[in-house]
Amino acid sequence: MIALALSILSSTMIFVVFKLFSKFKINTLHGIVFNYVTACICGIVFQKNTVAFAEIPSYTWFPFALILGALFITVFNLMAVTTQRSGLSVVSVATKMSVAIPILFGLIYYNESLGFLKITGIVLALIAVYLSSIKTKDGIKIKRSNFIFPILVFLGSGIIDTTIKYLEGEFIAENDIPIFSATIYAMSGAIGFSILAYQAIRGKFRFQFKNVLGGIALGIPNYFSIYFLVQALRSGIFDSSGVFTINNVAIVMISTLIGILFFKEKLLFKNWIGIVLAVLSIILITSEKL
Repeated sequence: MIALALSILSSTMIFVVFKLFSKFKINTLHGIVFNYVTACICGIVFQKNTVAFAEIPSYTWFPFALILGALFITVFNLMAVTTQRSGLSVVSVATKMSVAIPILFGLIYYNESLGFLKITGIVLALIAVYLSSIKTKDGIKIKRSNFIFPILVFLGSGIIDTTIKYLEGEFIAENDIPIFSATIYAMSGAIGFSILAYQAIRGKFRFQFKNVLGGIALGIPNYFSIYFLVQALRSGIFDSSGVFTINNVAIVMISTLIGILFFKEKLLFKNWIGIVLAVLSIILITSEKL
């Protein structure tokens, strides 16, 4: 339970840092790239047993880590495009509703239990995520030409979580979680720096130290969000469908409350309903294990 709580806290801190990006006018792409560097360094620092870097490509999880690294930064760019074309609420819904993919994977591949309370809790959680994420009275409106982008964000986010669950159960040793995470972020960082190099060649890159600081502030909770999520999946307190549901809905709920308290965000009535349903869904899912 502690690992799950720390994963939720770390992911919520990512939300807070992203909010501060706009306040301090930090270039989001630059901050994201330096975030990957920071997260990679965290993985190397927290690796307990000695690992020869030349041997990392021989690990069974190495190809998957490279694919995940590419997915991380690809999904980020898709989120940016979706935000520009359809708004932040669409991105929020697509990202958080993607929890349905790892939930279904856990239920089918690992034959996880599915009692009445859990089914009700998962359904309420998905409704809660939707209601908490919509910040306009008219709901979501997407042009037909832009519909592909939130779908790709939905699929990409869900595939990332599902792959992490699969690798955690099949390939990654307990002591290798930090270096596994570091490899993912190293791949994302390498792609990110390639993008920045391309911008520099075209004369569109301007270095600002505040972007580095923003990346560091983002990278630390980003690393621990994955690290503690893997630990929560391994704890056995809930099966993976329960962990992913509680993790996502709690992040949405706490992030929404932080937005009210610290960023003076105004919530609609349906947002409050979403928060109430989020609490209820967590109670139902956890009560099935009690």
